[in-house]
Amino acid sequence: MQHKKGLIILIIIAAISVIFGAKSIISKIASKPAFSFSFNSDSDSDIEDFESEFDEDFDSEDFSRGKTFNRILNLTKNKDLDEVVTSTKKPYVSVICITGVISEENKTYNQKWLLKQIKKAKSDPNNRGILLNINSPGGTVYESDEAYLALMEYKNSTKRPVFAFFGSLAASGGYYIGCSADTIFANRNCLTGSIGVIAGGSIDATGLLDKIGVKMTTITAGKNKNMGNYNAPLTEEQRAIMQSIADEAYEQFTGIVADSRKMSITAVKELADGRIYTASQAKKNGLVDEVCSLEEAKNKIREILSKDGDDKKEETINFVERKYRYEENWMSLLSGAASFAKNPEASVYGLLGSSAGKCLYLYQ
Repeated sequence: MQHKKGLIILIIIAAISVIFGAKSIISKIASKPAFSFSFNSDSDSDIEDFESEFDEDFDSEDFSRGKTFNRILNLTKNKDLDEVVTSTKKPYVSVICITGVISEENKTYNQKWLLKQIKKAKSDPNNRGILLNINSPGGTVYESDEAYLALMEYKNSTKRPVFAFFGSLAASGGYYIGCSADTIFANRNCLTGSIGVIAGGSIDATGLLDKIGVKMTTITAGKNKNMGNYNAPLTEEQRAIMQSIADEAYEQFTGIVADSRKMSITAVKELADGRIYTASQAKKNGLVDEVCSLEEAKNKIREILSKDGDDKKEETINFVERKYRYEENWMSLLSGAASFAKNPEASVYGLLGSSAGKCLYLYQ
């Protein structure tokens, strides 16, 4: 009975969240008219053009075929991901912003978007390099490494440089991606480093569940299948398993740093105890190259590029910023609500934060 009451309360909370989210979206739509038009009082042509366009968009035959629905559905898609790859007319450096927690997708970061920006720069003959503008505490091992490898492939295939500028925070996975850069610049107030691994967290909620009278049993085959679940304590064997995963990811991370910074693995591991460093400390221990502002970094990059080939000395290098913009839409709200209603226990499990299946390069 208490278990059902708890689920009902969580469902109510989810419903309230959806209502307020929908209200926010509706207010944004209301503040911007879907279309605008003006009529000339001396002519009926404007009215005829509008009626023709309206009929074309909402033709009954098209609607029956699903075309109109598809147009409405397209409004919910992220335009950044569907953007056509085009070439610019002038030489430029692509400034790719890496903001927030690195993962498959969230409100500040999108892995597909990032990989597409690298692909754009790679295929554009007027591109002269990439500048990573990093403000991130890091994130998942998989996405951090995938981004790093994509940037290294860009460098190897195009022979163009990659630069990195660290803003207020470039830690763990953020530093990992920055290791793809030939030169690393850092703001003087930046915190960086945090070279280490979190191999999932384990919350033991058994005591709390017992106290409130909730009993939960997970049926498994394999003694470690329920490892990391909040309804079972972590055994010493399971602790050793997770430690082995962390150690392997740590070896990968420190190896990347050693290759990038031209340091011995021993020297890197002396620095890589998970701590963060200020920009001046990071420069002193070899983790960054220069401490400066973003504009100063751009000027230095122009100087570097002007030396790369006589035919490019007279070029004016522009910097074109690429920044991911997340747009909330009604489909994401409905999807979240439907997921909760369909499987509330799974949603609760997610809220409790089991990250046993995720290995993280993350500064917390």
